[in-house]
Amino acid sequence: MEKHEMICICCPRGCYLTVTSENGDIKEIIGNRCRRGETYAREELISPVRVVTTTVRLNDGKIPMLPVKTSKAIPKSLIFDCIDMLRDVSVNAPACIGDVIIPNVLGTGADIIATRSIGKKDED
Repeated sequence: MEKHEMICICCPRGCYLTVTSENGDIKEIIGNRCRRGETYAREELISPVRVVTTTVRLNDGKIPMLPVKTSKAIPKSLIFDCIDMLRDVSVNAPACIGDVIIPNVLGTGADIIATRSIGKKDED
């Protein structure tokens, strides 16, 4: 039997979870105060995912960088590949919040989207 300890990040409570597993099968989850905690613990052990937030270059923008994020969580194992790919991305201003910068990043079904609207340098 293996015991895994984690803190649930689904809500502000931050429940301390203890998950007992054997040969990859989850036997018991304790410490969660809602159902979301149980779901989080199962997903975290079987297939952890995260939303990626970062910036890309913004050409001719009022500021040089555009904040972006994945439209949904992607496998944790792909985070560094995603970040590496975005290092070479540049977008032309203006950019609007919600603009799709890269569709279906790394075949995950998640898009890279702008999280802020930024105009051109010379616009008011």
